[in-house]
Amino acid sequence: MKQVLTIAGSDSGGGAGIQADLKTMTRFNTYGASVITAVTAQNTIGVQGVKALTSDFVVRQLDSVLQDIEFAAAKTGMLATGEIINAIVNKIEEYELTNIVVDPVLVATSGDLLLAKEAITTLKKQLIPQAKVITPNLNEAKVLVGREQTAKANLKELAEELYQFGSDYVLVKGGHSRDNIARDLLYDGNEFVEFAAKRIDTVDTHGTGCTLSAAIASNLALDYEIKEAVKRSKDFITKAIAAGCKIGEGNNPVNHLIEL
Repeated sequence: MKQVLTIAGSDSGGGAGIQADLKTMTRFNTYGASVITAVTAQNTIGVQGVKALTSDFVVRQLDSVLQDIEFAAAKTGMLATGEIINAIVNKIEEYELTNIVVDPVLVATSGDLLLAKEAITTLKKQLIPQAKVITPNLNEAKVLVGREQTAKANLKELAEELYQFGSDYVLVKGGHSRDNIARDLLYDGNEFVEFAAKRIDTVDTHGTGCTLSAAIASNLALDYEIKEAVKRSKDFITKAIAAGCKIGEGNNPVNHLIEL
């Protein structure tokens, strides 16, 4: 069984963060291990609190798992601070990790900030160049390239700008647009490949980004090339969104276990 590492925050509601990642990795028959960067108090209604761990303790977790387990891929999610990002980059280089999927978690759906503003530059300059692929949604893509949320921008323009940050591939997710089709665009500096699915009319989309990036990391670990890894992951997240998981009174999570 291939091993995959998630470096992300904990979601006490279980729908996103490391909880979503580990569920997704299990579904793809990979073994998931985790390094926690922050803990949150949250549920389907929103985020009530965030507590970042110290970078020293993140390093202790990283050394612990990386000294013992050989990972075929890794993904990052909520990273909280610039110090944590720098620590992660150092360990990626020290242990020569490959197949890094960076999900640039910046803001929760509720609007709560999940990455310190000053850490965004560190993310762009230090971590993204280490990535096999980055997976920003439309709003995150605009933040990363310095555009206002209200500014018009198509996926191709955003992908081209994001590619300049140094990842091998960019996957811009168009799920936050208002089209009837949910379009994601993969770019390698030369070719654009679109992955499309009919938009599902639901508010139960909590954990979508975490789940998709964990699925991509799992498929890369299983030696699928990037286009097939994204396709398999897109198919899975579409089914998971359609099924939903009714657990609370707010925006419920996708159903990671729909195929089980």
